Amino acid sequence: MNRDRLNPTAGTVLLKALQRAAAFTLPLHLPAHGQGRGFPPALAALLTEPLGPLDLPELPSLGGPLLPHGAVAEAQRATAKLWGSRCCWFGVNGSTGLLQAALLGVLRPGQRLLCPRNLHRSVLHGAVLAGLEPIYYSLPFSQRWGLSQPVDVAWFQRVLAAVADQGCSMDLALLVNPTYQGLSAPLTPLVRLCHSQGLPVLVDEAHGSHFRAHGGLPRDALAAGADLVVHSTHKSLPGLTQTAVLHSCGARFSREDLEQGLLLLQTSSPSVLLLAATELAAAWPHQQPQAGCVLSRAMDRWCHWQQQLTRAGWRVSPSDDPLRLRLCTTAGGPDGLALDEHLLRFGIGGELPEVAGLTFYLGFQPPRQALGRLRDALAQLHWSAPNPPGVVERVQPAPTPLLARSAVPPRTAWFGPSRRLPLKEAVGHVVAEAVTPYPPGIPLLLPGERLDEERCTWLFHNRHLWQRLGGMLDTVKVLM
Repeated sequence: MNRDRLNPTAGTVLLKALQRAAAFTLPLHLPAHGQGRGFPPALAALLTEPLGPLDLPELPSLGGPLLPHGAVAEAQRATAKLWGSRCCWFGVNGSTGLLQAALLGVLRPGQRLLCPRNLHRSVLHGAVLAGLEPIYYSLPFSQRWGLSQPVDVAWFQRVLAAVADQGCSMDLALLVNPTYQGLSAPLTPLVRLCHSQGLPVLVDEAHGSHFRAHGGLPRDALAAGADLVVHSTHKSLPGLTQTAVLHSCGARFSREDLEQGLLLLQTSSPSVLLLAATELAAAWPHQQPQAGCVLSRAMDRWCHWQQQLTRAGWRVSPSDDPLRLRLCTTAGGPDGLALDEHLLRFGIGGELPEVAGLTFYLGFQPPRQALGRLRDALAQLHWSAPNPPGVVERVQPAPTPLLARSAVPPRTAWFGPSRRLPLKEAVGHVVAEAVTPYPPGIPLLLPGERLDEERCTWLFHNRHLWQRLGGMLDTVKVLM
C-alpha cells in the first residue's frame, strides 16, 4: 500500500498554513521586523541567499556562544563593546532561555528573588528549576486605562519597606521594563535604590531593546546601571524570532557562573544563521543616524495613528514606546477580545487582546495601508455608545497584596503530590499551578501561594470576562 495516498499533505501541513497566514494577515503583531520590511540591509541580503550552504555546525572557525574562540565569540565581544557591557551571550531560545540561564547562573537553591507579578512565565519556570524562593510584588493599577502601570520610586520604596518589615533578605531584584503595553519605569533611580540596599538588578528588557537608538525614548537598562539585562532581538530589534542577548555588567557576577547557567539550558547545536541574525540585530541601534531616523518616523507615525483613531471615536492609551499602540475599550462597547475577533475577520492581527483594550505592534515599518485598513475595519464594528469618556468601569484590579511570600517554594509546589479541587473548596490550600487569567497574562496566583478568600471571590465575579476563550477553570490544582 502506498502510504503517501493515506495522507497526501503529510510533510507540508505547517508549511502551507504558514504561507496562508503570511498572505492573508495584516500583521500588527510581533516580530518587530514586520514581515521583513524592517530588517537591516545586511540581514535582508543574508536571507535572500541560498541558506543550505550557510546551515553549518560549530566549526572551529565559527565556534559557539560558550566557546572562547571563533567568530561567535568575537561577535559577542564586539556586541558587548557596542552596548558597554562587560560581556554578553547570544541565545537561540529567546529571552526565555536567557532569563532562566541568568537565574540558574547567579542564584543558588533557597535564595530569594524579588519580582513583579507581570513577570514572564519563564522566570517562574527558572525559579522552579533553580529551587528559588520568589517574593512577588504587585503593580499600580490605572482604572482610567484598565491596566497595570510600571512601578515608580515611591511605589518601589513601599515594596522594599514591606520586604524589611517581613524580615526578608533579597538576593536579586527583577525589573520588567517596559510593560507589554509600552509603559516605562524610571529605571535609573530604581536601579540606584536597589544598589543602595545591596541588591543586584536583573532587567527583563525584552520589549525595550530599541530604547538605546533614540534620545527621545526612555533610558535603557544598561545605561541605567543594571547588573544583568536580557534583550529580545525579535520583540524590540529587527531580528529573527527566538533570538536574544544576555548582557552582564560590572563585577557582581562572574562570567563562569553565568556560563554554567547557560550550559544547563542552551542547545549544543545553535543555528549559526540565527546567531548571525542576532549580531546584526543587536548592532542596529548603534547604526546612526539610520536607526534614529527609523525611530523618529515611528514616533511621528504613532502620533498620527493616535490622532486619526481619536477622531474616529477611540481612546488610545498613553505609551512610552512608539512601536506599540493600544486601543481602549469601555463598558459601552465590545471588549478587547471581541474587537480582536472582529479585526481578524478583516485579516488584521493584533498583538495582545485584553478585556479593557487591544494592543497593536506597529513595529519598525508597518505596511503603508495599515492605518486605512484598520480604520475601515473598525468602522464596520457597530455597537451603542462608542467609547464614551470616562474610566473603564468593568475592569477591577485583582486583589493581590503589595508583597507576597509563597507558602512553599515553587519547586515544591510544582513537583509535589497534588489534586484538583473546586475553586471555592480550594480556599486556604496551596496552589500547585499558576492561576493566570489570560489575557492579560498577569498571574493572580503562582505555584506555592495560598488561595485566599479575596482572590477566590474575584475569580468568580470576573469569570464572565473570559467566556469567549472557553472561560476560566472551575477547579484548581492544589498540594495534597
